[in-house]
This record gives sequence, structure tokens and C-alpha cells, in this order.
Amino acid sequence: MAKTLSFLDKSFWITESDENPKHVACLQLLAIPKGAKSTDYVPQLFQEIRSFARATSPFNCAVKTVLGYPVGFAPVKKLNMDYHVQIHRVADVKNREALDGFVARLHASRLDPDKPLWQYHFIFDDNSDTFAIYARVHHMYGDGATLVRWFQAGYVSHSHETKFTPVWAVKRLRHRRHEPISFYKRLVGVGYALKTAFDLLVIFLRIFMKILRVNPHYMPVPFTGTKTVLTGQVKAGRAVATMDLDFKRVKALARRTRSTANEVLLCAFDIGVHKLLQDHGQVFKKALFTNMPINLRKPGEKTTGNKIAIVPVQLAHGETDPYLRLRQIVVNHRIVKHAAQHARPAAFSGYTIVIQSLALVFEWLNLSSVVKPIANILISNVPGPKDIRYLKDAELLACYPISTMTPGGGVNITLMTYAGTANVGLVCCNKNIESLQPLARYVEEAFDMLEASVDDPRLNIEDIGEQVDMVPVSIVSDH
Repeated sequence: MAKTLSFLDKSFWITESDENPKHVACLQLLAIPKGAKSTDYVPQLFQEIRSFARATSPFNCAVKTVLGYPVGFAPVKKLNMDYHVQIHRVADVKNREALDGFVARLHASRLDPDKPLWQYHFIFDDNSDTFAIYARVHHMYGDGATLVRWFQAGYVSHSHETKFTPVWAVKRLRHRRHEPISFYKRLVGVGYALKTAFDLLVIFLRIFMKILRVNPHYMPVPFTGTKTVLTGQVKAGRAVATMDLDFKRVKALARRTRSTANEVLLCAFDIGVHKLLQDHGQVFKKALFTNMPINLRKPGEKTTGNKIAIVPVQLAHGETDPYLRLRQIVVNHRIVKHAAQHARPAAFSGYTIVIQSLALVFEWLNLSSVVKPIANILISNVPGPKDIRYLKDAELLACYPISTMTPGGGVNITLMTYAGTANVGLVCCNKNIESLQPLARYVEEAFDMLEASVDDPRLNIEDIGEQVDMVPVSIVSDH
């Protein structure tokens, strides 16, 4: 029987188009074992991995539809491994900008909707001691937490010449069948639903109060973001960049500034995006917004599919001191976290469904360039393995997540921590911006300056195009 899909899962299928495919991906860099030649090792590994032609759920499933509407997953009789696992020879794998460009072209195309929704692409050259794998999976299969858990299961902690299983062939525990629900449990469920509905009503009431300026200290009002060259209707074509940040430095800076690693990263990314947009003539009269994914799973929960909420968070504005910008973000971030902690997870999920559904409708009607975006940036942090991992006997050097584009555009920034390093993947629609390589440089510079500004308050960001009409209310400074 076909596996059922949640509304959020179905939305990724319904709104998918050639201009905005709904898959997520990762670019993995791996080391070729010592003594092996890339021209021999990679093709042999490719042939060996492609021989795993029997997949487990959901990698053996295609989407079952009724009149184009997705109703579940159904197993296919046979996988077309020529489609699912492919190999490419490039000039130089170590040319990061060229590799990012090659991956961007792969990422811009749509997965075949009549087949299981995944692909593995091996990328190598004739001389390098490294090779790459670009792997992509449709967002219907799961959110970031699910996909990282699957990814880890396909890699081992020690180099092994023979013992390995590709992620699509890894056996997974089947879910237990649900026992019949008793009348008492149904009654409890109704009570929980009523409380969730009340929480959702409170969320919208407080949003309305913020519109009336009765209670300004709450989550940002949806569809009030700043239009930029990155926002609007998503078109075909992608720009991709990858970069690394020392996550130990990020955590150390978070401890020193009494913030979180996410808040430190938000500050660096915010400054970097401001600089990129200023290069394209953007002027900022108010703060940018970021979409913040919230994992709604309970600790230890290993459900599949998508179980997240995505809510906007206001970033910094009006300060040239990086540390003071961080304090603004800390306040704004914790306003949203406080709201999430005082509402049931189902209520926050419902809020996400409402505002994201509107955004999806605007995208479907080609109105995303008319309305203001929910946010300018989507930033997601996915914890990965803490130790070194191997694919057979090839050491995994880095894994850069590359996500899908949200309705309304912007830039999607996703990072995965791996062995003490944050591997960062940046992606946007390239209709107005051809390259995100400058953004990667700006983010590195912003983090370095933020780190140094804690001890040296004289450090200030150069002009990033902000126009201040009023004094920021989230911090107090003696300027």
C-alpha cells in the first residue's frame, strides 16, 4: 500500500515546476585512497555502487497520483540505475568555483517525476587526489534532519575496502502498525486539537496586534520583507557557492558573547548578504528577515517526512558595530523562540502551513514578484557527524548541503557541521546574480570582524547601504 503523505510533503509536489524544482542536495568531497589513480578508482567505485540495484523505501518508491494530485508513495518494479547513478569527468575537481558552477547546472534541472526521486552524480578528473559526489533527493522524502540521518547510515566510521552500502540500499526499521485508538485517546486528541487551535488563534491575534503597533515585540508580520534583486518569482537557473567555517571558533564566540552558534552565524550571513546586495545597488531602510526552520520532533524521534515549522526572524539594522548587530539579532531571535516555546508544536506547524501555503499560491499564480517576500534569507543549521566518515575506503572530506528555493526567492543558506567544520552551501536563482562566490567571501570577512570586534569596539563595518530613519529599539548604545 502506498505510504501516506502530509500536507507539507504534498505541497512540494503540487508547486514544483521546471523553474523551481523541489529537491534538496549535497556536494560531498572525498579523498581517493593513497596509491590509487582517479581514472581507475572512481569509475570502478561508480560501477560497484551502481550494482546496488535494489533499494529500500523511500528510494524504491515513485509518487502515486490521482489526476495529478499526490496521494502516496508506491514501490517500482525496477530501478533504472543509468538514470539514478551517473558519472562525469571535469577538468579540475579542486577548482572550487568551477565545481560549484557544474553543480549549479545539475541542481537547476528537475528530477523525473515518473521515477523514484533521487540521483547520485560522481564527478572526477584525471589527476586529482579527490573526487566529488553530488546527491539529490526530492524534498517530499524528508526534511534536513531526516536526510542527514539517512546520509550518516550510508557511511562508516572506519576505512573499509569492502564493507559499505549506498544510502538507497540501507535497510531501515519498519514502523510498527498503529493500534486501534481508544475512545479515551480520541477524546484526549480532540482536547489537544482545541488547545492547538487556541494557540494558533493567539499567534494570529498577536500578529494582528503588531500590525496595529499595539505590541511591536513579536514575530515579524508575514509578507512585509524587503524586495531585492534576489527575491521575486523564482526562474530557471541557479547560482551555487560552497564555503567552510571553523565551527569550534563559532561556538567559542557564541560562549564569549552569551549567544548561540545560530545567532553568531545569522549575524555573519546578514552582513554578507547586505554587502552582496549593496554591490547591486540595494539600499536598506529596514532590517532584512530570515526564515528560520524549527525542528518539531521530540528528542530521539526518528520519524520520516517533513516535520518542521518555518517562521520569519528579523535581523539587524542601523548599527555599524558587528557586536551590536549581534545583540540585535539575539533579541529578535529570542522573541521568536519565546513565541515557539509558548505555543504547541502543532500550532506553530499550522502557522507555517498557512503562511507558506499563501507563498506557494503566489508562486503558482506567478505573483511572487508583486507581493513582498516573507523573508530575504533562509538559514538552516543541520548537525552532522562529529567523527570522520568513509564511503568504503574513501574518506569524506566535506559535505555541503544545497537546498531548494523558497517561494518568493531570496538566498538559501544551509550548513552542516562535520568533524568540527561547518560546511556551508549557498544557492539562489541566477536571474539577476550570476555568482554567489562574493557572498562566500563577505561572510568569511564578516565572521572575522565579528570575532575581532568583541575585543576591539573600534572596529566598524563599512557602509552597507543602510538608511536609518529611527534609532534601533532592540539595543542601547552610546553613539
